[in-house]
Amino acid sequence: MIRTTFLFLFIASCAWSQPLLDPATVKAFDSELSGESAKRNLEYVTRLHRIRGSSEFRMAIDFVESKLKEYGLEGVEVFQIPADGKSMYGTQKSRLVWEAEFAELWEMEKDGDKWRPKTRLADWESMPITLAEDSESGEVTADLVDAGAGSSEKDYENIDFRGKIVLISSSPSAAVKLAVAKGAAGLISYTQNQPTAWSREDQNLIRWGHFDSFAPTKAFCFMISLKQAREFQSRLARGERIVLHAKVKAGQHPGNYSFATAIIKGTDPVLQNEEIAFTCHLDHQRPGANDNASGSMTILEIARSLNKLIAEGRIGRPRRTIRFIWSPEIEGTLAILAQRPTYADRIKAVIHMDMVGGGPITKSVFHVAGAPQSLPNFVADVGQTFGGYVNAQSDAYASGYAHDFKFVSNEGGKEPLQAVLGEFHMGSDHDVYNEGSFRIPCIYMHDWPDRYIHTNFDMAANIDPTKLKRAGFIGAASGYYLSNLQAADAASLWSLIRQQALKRTSDVVRRAGEIPKEEVDNLWSQHFRYERGVFQSLKSFVQVNAAMEKEAGEFYSTMEKLTGKPSTGTRSNATSVYKRNASIKGPLSVFGYDYLADHLGEEKVGALRLPGYHGLWGDEYAYETLNFVDGRRSTEEIRNAVSAEFGPIPLEVVEEYLRALENAGVIVKQK
Repeated sequence: MIRTTFLFLFIASCAWSQPLLDPATVKAFDSELSGESAKRNLEYVTRLHRIRGSSEFRMAIDFVESKLKEYGLEGVEVFQIPADGKSMYGTQKSRLVWEAEFAELWEMEKDGDKWRPKTRLADWESMPITLAEDSESGEVTADLVDAGAGSSEKDYENIDFRGKIVLISSSPSAAVKLAVAKGAAGLISYTQNQPTAWSREDQNLIRWGHFDSFAPTKAFCFMISLKQAREFQSRLARGERIVLHAKVKAGQHPGNYSFATAIIKGTDPVLQNEEIAFTCHLDHQRPGANDNASGSMTILEIARSLNKLIAEGRIGRPRRTIRFIWSPEIEGTLAILAQRPTYADRIKAVIHMDMVGGGPITKSVFHVAGAPQSLPNFVADVGQTFGGYVNAQSDAYASGYAHDFKFVSNEGGKEPLQAVLGEFHMGSDHDVYNEGSFRIPCIYMHDWPDRYIHTNFDMAANIDPTKLKRAGFIGAASGYYLSNLQAADAASLWSLIRQQALKRTSDVVRRAGEIPKEEVDNLWSQHFRYERGVFQSLKSFVQVNAAMEKEAGEFYSTMEKLTGKPSTGTRSNATSVYKRNASIKGPLSVFGYDYLADHLGEEKVGALRLPGYHGLWGDEYAYETLNFVDGRRSTEEIRNAVSAEFGPIPLEVVEEYLRALENAGVIVKQK
């Protein structure tokens, strides 16, 4: 207890500082980065319905290209990769392009013996989010029937749905097979947003809906608000007949994913062949302001600011090359790494932004996320250091205390940032870069919760220029520091790594009191393995001398002694060892396509128990289980690693999942 108390006292003394960039460079970034500039560009992009491969997505890419050329970036390039519904990019089958030409939904009224339009309920032109993605063409005048959730056989009992338009509360993809089998002519969904504390408070929200891209059953679906659905249900309950007219011209076709990229070339003859990449996904439904026009346009603002500061001589040109990439989400990232493998070879670290502009209106909480345990690295620590620095400086400014920088925009808010630092979150393109096939460390910045994500209220008016600037600073500072990192910086970086290790150790002390006693030793064992791995990751950027290597060994040994916990885990010879199939790259959780289900069948995959173990985003256990497959860890060691990261899981559940991966050809058992 005394040793643990001393440890906590040491941790408490570690205030957030910023030892990585000199004050002049920080001042240059603070003075140049403009939240207003980022928001102006964002306002244009939110006018476009940026669905993968569509003409309006290409318009957004062309806008980015024009701005990159205006800002004077090097190597500006727009290129395409086929999206034909057949090509495989790692674990992602390319999805056909989907576009809509016309869609309207009208309530009808009787005029003599005919029906005529009364009230327009939805139309593509004014609000494209009202048509579910991957809807097919169709036209019908039909009665509305309520099927409740619409996702189970019970929802369709004792009601005639033939030729009717069916009202459902579930997503279109969950209901379409059953509804069409019962003869439905089309769907209307009022499925609600991801659960947050603000769910259902605003009944006017219309959520983005979609069908599964590869589903054999095709239909159309209009999306409506909860308020509209409740009105329909009240009228139907009174026995009122509701007749609707729906007309849709839409569908899938072969096309292309589009990408934009540019660079700031490094100066070092050797290091210029290494790259620090800024990435984002540009696609989303209109308006899609925070998700993800905010990340896309903040990265564009970073490109402008860095290039201008370099041109004016206010900061030096980086040693490593800095690359900027705009792409469709996840499927685009897998496509680009598969089609341009030199990117995966050259990129040393990624700064990824997905939703970075929310504020008080959107109830957003900003995160600078940590690394997955399968990829120990100091890169995430760099991002958290700059995030912690902006937290401290913005809090001091807001509180009227002494501060060096306030990091605010003239048109933005002045409240403290209060970013959450260090939690590993999934849910965007960084999942691909971090994944065991590529193992590229990332700094992931994002807002969660966000009350308007994936809805018609994700508007530019809700975006805070100050938040864009602060995210821009954290990203620009992190990327610029990593692009210049060399042996002379090792000492200050090692100091940072020690502080981060102590902070994480304090969290393990807390977690150890919340899990079964038989899991505590494993928790500590995995923790120290991770921390030693963080130090070793330094060697991917700089040479580490013998003195620092020795000092690190003593530091970690001292931590182990202070906590009195073991540094090594147990291994059973009875469990198997697997290695990755090098020809199959990428996570199994991708967009609109299930690699395992395609190769094993939905019934077999549905019987697997491991996907039922959920982390914060749902797929963490499965994601990390595959990531820990490295040709050295046994299945028991993989089980131990995943259990320490997310919570205990039975060994037999992990073994069952790994056998399924083996049967699908994703992994191979070592002999």
